[in-house]
Amino acid sequence: MRDLTPQVQAIVQRSGIRTGIAQLNNIGSTAALGTIEFEPGLEEDLPTLLDRLIPPSRHYGHERAWHDGNGHSHLQATLLGPSLTISIADGQLALGTWQQIFHLECDIRPRNRTVIVTILGDR
Repeated sequence: MRDLTPQVQAIVQRSGIRTGIAQLNNIGSTAALGTIEFEPGLEEDLPTLLDRLIPPSRHYGHERAWHDGNGHSHLQATLLGPSLTISIADGQLALGTWQQIFHLECDIRPRNRTVIVTILGDR
């Protein structure tokens, strides 16, 4: 799990957009984006919760087709979603005091990921 907030805020500032949206899109089907209070407890709790809701198992249809051990990874990422939109106000991401943007790797092994950030709005 990674906090993307500083990188996305830097992109917003470089864009010069004062009012608009930041659209983030994860490329890949086994990782997700969202917002959370990015602190060690929740950084542990969210993956643990996902593993309880959608546990690793060899019984998923994906496993019967591919035998790669990550059927649950696809389902967890689908549940959270691959994209996120955050409003921009006065040139800043419109986030709560304890709200940060996270990228969560749901797959069973580390991967290099690409997150596309598109900024739309008025200067």
